Formats: sequence, structure tokens, C-alpha cells
Amino acid sequence: MATELLVVALVAWLLAGLLALTGRGIGLARALLGIGGVAAIAMVLASLPDGLPPIPTSLGIAFDGTVFRLDSEAMWLMGFGLAGATLACWLGTPAPRKASWTFGAAASLIGALGVFGLQDAVSFLVAWEIMSLGGAVMILGEAMATDSGRPTLFMLALLEAGAVALVLAFLILSSHSGGPSFAGFAKGAAGMPRAEQYFVGLLVLIGFGAKLGLLPFYEWFPGAYGAGSGATGAILSGVVLNAGFFALGRGIIEWLPIDTSLPVSVAGIFVVAVAVISAILTALYAFQQESWRELLSLSSAENGSIAVCLLGAALMFRHDGLMDIAGLAWTVALLHLAGHALAKGAMFLSADGVFRACGDYRLVQRGVLSRSPWVFGLGALFAAMSLAAMPPQAGFVSEWYLFQTFFQGFHLSSLGSRLAAALAGAGLAITAAVAFATFVKAFGIGLLGRRDGGGAPVPMGNAAAVGLLGILVLALAVGMPVWLDSLGSAVQREFGSAAVAKMHVGPLLVPATGAPIRVPETFSFISPTQLVVAMPLLALIPLALLLLSRRRALRRAAVWYGGREQDASRSTTTALTFSNALRTFYSFIYRPRVETRHEIADEAKGQPYFIRRLVFSHDVAPIFGPYLFAPLERLVVAVATRLRFIQSGHLNLYLSLIGILLVVILLIALF
Repeated sequence: MATELLVVALVAWLLAGLLALTGRGIGLARALLGIGGVAAIAMVLASLPDGLPPIPTSLGIAFDGTVFRLDSEAMWLMGFGLAGATLACWLGTPAPRKASWTFGAAASLIGALGVFGLQDAVSFLVAWEIMSLGGAVMILGEAMATDSGRPTLFMLALLEAGAVALVLAFLILSSHSGGPSFAGFAKGAAGMPRAEQYFVGLLVLIGFGAKLGLLPFYEWFPGAYGAGSGATGAILSGVVLNAGFFALGRGIIEWLPIDTSLPVSVAGIFVVAVAVISAILTALYAFQQESWRELLSLSSAENGSIAVCLLGAALMFRHDGLMDIAGLAWTVALLHLAGHALAKGAMFLSADGVFRACGDYRLVQRGVLSRSPWVFGLGALFAAMSLAAMPPQAGFVSEWYLFQTFFQGFHLSSLGSRLAAALAGAGLAITAAVAFATFVKAFGIGLLGRRDGGGAPVPMGNAAAVGLLGILVLALAVGMPVWLDSLGSAVQREFGSAAVAKMHVGPLLVPATGAPIRVPETFSFISPTQLVVAMPLLALIPLALLLLSRRRALRRAAVWYGGREQDASRSTTTALTFSNALRTFYSFIYRPRVETRHEIADEAKGQPYFIRRLVFSHDVAPIFGPYLFAPLERLVVAVATRLRFIQSGHLNLYLSLIGILLVVILLIALF
């Protein structure tokens, strides 16, 4: 049954892509994308916790045939990522040009499916490139920004830099394992020198980290996401981001051996350090954004970095033989990305709802929530609560597990590992605090705001999709004791541990410390299942006080406004004023730039006394752009200028170059 559902999903996505290429039947193509997504989700539900067995294929891409297999962790990440992506495909882009976007969405989904399931380096790289190309086609096809080409090319440049690193890593692993099959990579890596193992690990981290937004690659996120729609963001931050994390996890956990010759896990500490710094920076920059898409994009990079941090923790604990806690860290990364995919999909579709109602993606107070269906507000609230790690949502559960994992750092044997775990916990605490403020800003200013009495409501389609995803976020948290069991076989296979069975006792969630579980004496525990019952009961207290207060007359008075008549529009909290305090405090990171420009009226004849308009602009400076990417761009332009003579148009020159190339190929083949 599961195999048939997989075929249905793949065929539906292929047909949708073909229809989009013709430019006709775009509504049918979007429906096919959604049908394929539903079929793939049904396949996941039918196959967990065992996964999909190997399926030999005749694609002819790999040297000895292509094998397709979906492990349970791949099923988990793909299923939750597809929830938001499927709804985004059904709703479509709000941009007028829909054919290109539909083709890009189909390519992204097909490529992600290949990344999750293909088991050799050659076909995997093809799927990886198709997935990246699909994202670029979606953004360029929408043309929702005045200059969408430059950020898209910047994204592709960084992703291709990662792809080059992956090609080099796969060549090294294939040379040691005797072929491109992933099944032999672990054995091949075990026979490599230690320095070569670390080099391959660095290449894998760079290659897959470019997709996840690890530093310095997160700087393509706001530009590329900001040039697309919320539907594009839902696909990129859901199934595509999860595919990148799955590939990185497989590369680090399965392929690279444990280096027991050193007292600490150098690889684990390095991965944790890179991921924590990335999470802090992306959270800080997300808080400063004044547009839905840029804010949510950097938040996606932040959550991807948090998941990678847990991968590094798994390496550290595995190095010391603490398999239960290593399995805990790896499982929490999967839980975190599952909740993130659902919540971020809801927020990106909320952004599209705001665009359809108001015509832009700015974070300003417009009273959107007050004139929209209640299900929209409920879903957006649940999603924002989860991304802010507020109980009882899924984000609260995964971040609680996150800190419980790093609190177990005292079990590590070396001082360096314990210190790394402690510093990582502190850095993640800063990240969590800034993320909380970020989504208070997004929901409070972008959706609540003040009611201005004008504007259209969010369309019912967007409202229903956001409401459904928000309810799924809560369902994931409430049913976590049941959901966890679907990852038990994966943790057993990767770490030889029954950590999942030690992560819950009935409706209680507990950290798997490796010791016998006695709830009254355990390290810590929570129960989102019981919180869902307890929190509404506790809410009866303020509701009762509110009812009692209505029996007495209330006296209302205007807020003191400096002795002047209050102007609500001028005293409204904006996205800038909400985040300006943190911008000032962390000015050494942000390096804020403020510019005020006077436009002189024509009739002023050059005199500065008649000002037509005062233009105020502000921004925060990127960290890596001026010092890393800009010099590289200048270098590429300089080299291209020097090599411009190759495009002279002279046939003899072209034939000479072809002849030289043939001679070089012949020499390589002979020697």
C-alpha cells in the first residue's frame, strides 16, 4: 500500500510540473500538487515506524542502478514538512504569474523526495540540484520584488558553493568505499586518516549547511524569501529545510566514524559552536525585520541551526558512550523540526493572507485579526506560541527537551565537552528569549495591532489552512507520548539505544538519562497532554474576575499624552520602535545605519528653506556580506572581465579551445 501511495505522489507531481510547463490548466496542476502531497502524507502514516523498504529503480542515473529507501526518520521529517507545503500548493501563490511557480513547486517536491530516499551519491546530487532549482524557479516566477534576480542568484551561488563541497566529499568517500553507494560510505570513512575524516566532515557541514542557513550562508535567506511569497516560504521552510537536515544528519551520524583517540569529540564541539553562533545571529537579525517574509526566513535559519546544534550534542554524547542521551539529542532535533515545519507553514500562509487582504507584507498595525475569520486568529496564535516556545505548544516541548539535553552535559567525561555544553545552553537561552520577542512582535503588531476600520479580511482559504496547521501544532504537542514511539526503531538503529522508551511515562515527558525512571525522583518532567486540560481550567479564574468586575461601573480616561491631544496614529507602536532597544543594546553586532535626506521643492531654487519631503531610512548591516561575499563578487567580476575575450565570436578561437580541451582530456585518460 505504501509503495502505491509513493507512486501516486510522484506521478501527481510530475504531471503537475508538465502541465505548468504548458502554461495551461494551472488550477489542475495545483490540485495535482496537493493530491500528491496528501498521498505522500498517507504513505508516511501507513509506513511509520518501520519506514519504506528498499525499492530498486531503473532510472539509470547511478553506475549500478538506483535504490530508493525511506527510513523512519526520513518519513517523519518529510511527513511534517509536507503538511504546510501541501496547503501552500493548494492555495497557490498570490502573484499573478502562477505557471512558473507551480513548476518550481513540483520540482522542489520531487527533488526533496529524492533527497530523502535515494541511496547513492550520483542520483542524490541530481535530486539535490533539482530541489535547489525548484526554489529559484518559484521565486523568479513570482516576480514579487522589484529586483528578484539578484537575491535569487545570490542564493544559487551559495547553494552551488555547498554543492561543490558535496561533490568533493562524495568523491573522497566513493574512492575509499569503492563506489558511490551510501551503504559503503561508513566503511570507507573508517579507513581514512583522521585529518581526511575531519576534512570530509567539514565539506558535508558546508554542503548541507548552505541549505540550512548556518553561518555565513544564512545571509541569502532574507533576500531570497523576501522576493517570493508566503507559499514559497512554506515549501522552503518545511519540506526543503527538513530534507537538508536529514541529509546532514545522515552524513554526520552514519558516515563519519567515532574518533576515540581524543578525550573530546572535536567534531561535536565544532558543530555545536557553529550552530549556536548561527542561531544567535539569525535570531537577532530576525527580530529587526519589518516584513513578514524576511522575519520568518531568518527564523527558519535559526530553527535549522538549533536542530544542527542537537546533532553536535549527539556526537559529543556518543563519543563518551552515552548512547541514551545521544539518542535523546537526535530525537529532539527531529521533534523540533516537525513542530517548526507545521508552525512556520502556518505563519507563512498567514503572511500570504495579510498580503491578499492588505496588498503588502509589511509588519504594521492594521487590525487584520479583528476583521478576519476566528479560525485564522486561532491557528496563527497557536503557531506563534509554538515558535515562541510557549506552553503547551510543540515548540515548547522541543525546546524543553533541548535544554534538558544540554543540562545532561555534566555526564560528559572531559572538561572541554562539559564547558561546550554549558556555553551552548547559555547561547540557546539567549536565542530562545529573542525568538520569544520576535513572535510577540510578529503576532502583536502584524495581526493584532489596532483596528482602523478599513481593509479586507483574510480570505477563507488562507484562514482555514492556517487554522488547520495551528491545530496540528497543538495536536503534535498533546499527542507527543504517542508520536514519540514512531521514532523508537530509528534511534535503536542509529545509536543502539532505547532512548525513546525512556522519554515518556504515560502522559509525562521525561529526559532519557539512562537511569531507571522514577517520576517523583526524575531529573524533570512535563505533560503537555495534561496542560491542555489544566490551562483552560486555570483560565476560569481571570474569567470569573472579569465577570465580577462588570457589576461595578468602570471609569475610562484617556492616557496622558504630554498635555496635548492624543493622536492614535502617531503614538502607535511600530516594528522599529518595538525592536529599537535591542538594536541599541547589540549595536556592536547590528551596526545600525540611519539616514535622513531632505528633498527640496523645485520652486525653492536651491534654497534649503522649502523642503518638499523628509526621507528617513534605517537598516542593520550584515556581518559577512561586506567582508566575505562582496570581495568574492569583485574577484569573480574581475576574472570574468579578463576572460571576456573568450566570447569574441571568432569560430577559429572556439575550435582552438575545443581542440585544447580534447588534448587535456586525452592526457588525463592516458596518465
